Amino acid sequence: MKRDEQNMSLPDVAASGNTGERLPLEWVGMQGIALPLWLEEGGHAQQVHAWADVQVDLPDPHIKGIHMSRLYLLLDAFAAAQPLDPGALAAVLRRMVDSHADCGSTQARMALAFPVLRRQPALLTAGLSGWKSYPVRLQASCSPQGFVLSLTVEIGYSSTCPCSAALSRQLLAEAFAAQFGSGSVDATAARAWLREQASLATPHSQRSTATVTVALTEQAELDLFPLIDLVEAALATPLQTAVKRADEQAFARLNGANLMYVEDAARRVQAALVPHYAQARVTVRHMESLHPHDAVAQAGQLARIFK
Repeated sequence: MKRDEQNMSLPDVAASGNTGERLPLEWVGMQGIALPLWLEEGGHAQQVHAWADVQVDLPDPHIKGIHMSRLYLLLDAFAAAQPLDPGALAAVLRRMVDSHADCGSTQARMALAFPVLRRQPALLTAGLSGWKSYPVRLQASCSPQGFVLSLTVEIGYSSTCPCSAALSRQLLAEAFAAQFGSGSVDATAARAWLREQASLATPHSQRSTATVTVALTEQAELDLFPLIDLVEAALATPLQTAVKRADEQAFARLNGANLMYVEDAARRVQAALVPHYAQARVTVRHMESLHPHDAVAQAGQLARIFK
């Protein structure tokens, strides 16, 4: 017996009459589908383990249910066909709508979540590097009004509090004056004292995250790495992987030269994004080492895709 004949011989409950409440449904589909995807970034291809959510609308109240297997098979073929890009996303969403013409569907949407790996060189030590993972989320929708896509990337960095830096410097200055007074100071003695006492008080730093969302067109490239580079350059204190002492010192120097509150960080990133993206939003989070709560700030506007 052929496969189609075998299926035809089985009962199709979803095709039977709708005996329940006859109401249209905004979205119907699946969440959390495991999916291998290919990315082309930085001239190299990498496979990522993604999780997909896919849905279509069900506007006809007389239709009992959608064809979820059709969505799954289209998603599976999409993942195997080509590297991920906005054009491919738009095409598969349109195929999902077309596959449900018998349900009256006119809209489809998809969310993809995955980490992208990138090798991070040490700040100073030649040949030293390690892997960094950046969480990525794509949200796309297709409707009679067109195709809409947003790209979200979470980027880690370090932040040092300007207030704690100023307070630490004041304590150091007072201790220096108590040690050497107001007269002339022997440079060798001062250098030796600073080597031992300059950490009398230290500013507090914290691991921080910038969550950046930008709108993309169907004709655009994903360009994950250029976006990450843009944000990390604006913040100037990206998290490091493999380090030696010279790299750790260089990182401390970067933190000292880039003191920032959450407000400063959000403004830095948003200012960097505006020339390159028509719509962009940034949310920064400083996981405080002083407080048991976090500091957050947000800038920018973005049209909502998933309501």
